[in-house]
Amino acid sequence: MANASRQAAWEFWGTELKRRREDAGLTQEALGGMVFVSGGYIGQFEQAIRKPQLDVAMRIDGVLQSDGFFERMWRKLINASNFTDYFAAAAELEALAIKICEFDSVLVPGLLQTTAYIRAVMLADNPFVSDDELDGWVAARLERAKVLKGPANPTYWAIIHEHALRTPVGGAACMAEQLDHVAALAHSRRVLIQVIPYAQGAHAGMSKSMRLMDFEDAPPTLYTEGMFWGQLVDEPTTVKRAQATYDLIRAAALSPEASLALIESAAESYRNS
Repeated sequence: MANASRQAAWEFWGTELKRRREDAGLTQEALGGMVFVSGGYIGQFEQAIRKPQLDVAMRIDGVLQSDGFFERMWRKLINASNFTDYFAAAAELEALAIKICEFDSVLVPGLLQTTAYIRAVMLADNPFVSDDELDGWVAARLERAKVLKGPANPTYWAIIHEHALRTPVGGAACMAEQLDHVAALAHSRRVLIQVIPYAQGAHAGMSKSMRLMDFEDAPPTLYTEGMFWGQLVDEPTTVKRAQATYDLIRAAALSPEASLALIESAAESYRNS
């Protein structure tokens, strides 16, 4: 489904929510309280600014007695995406964020990946995928990366482990291109990159990945994922703990200048291998 068509469908979802909420005699605040979100969130759902999580859609169905309408339409829209169901909502929020802080201990983060690197990562996890499906996944990830190139791009701060630099995903040429791309983004001052070196040893981000997103008119949100699952969290106490962990990870990393030098050195090593 094209992006414009999907947006139109989400707008219809929001319009239906508003109509059925008003028919039930409920304000945005009243409905929000009944489904455990704020009234402002309900307003953003109705305007198709923000997409709800599945459990919220299901609770809305329960309150409005809509016979599963909002859940069914949610599933149809999410399944029309090239993203896994648990990541689709996070991908939607990326485009709304004013600041993104990300940490990955294994890979170069998705927003920084090149075409060849993306294909190598996806083929390693899906060796029997068709070319058409793979092309769709690659295109979807590259489309996400455009958020860093627009005039209103968010502040983007990524911390990666040296492991991500030294693992030859896709081979030496692929890695040289990938690290050159990361370095170019850093030089352009569109992103800020830091690296945790092997020499650091233990650090707060071991076995973790996280993305913290800040918004103009909504609470900050944490996205974290593991194998076959992902979770969006905006509960204030949990997000605050994640922010504290991110600060510890940042404290363990090299300075941006030293990190960039390490990235460029690794790229040169791949070129000479």
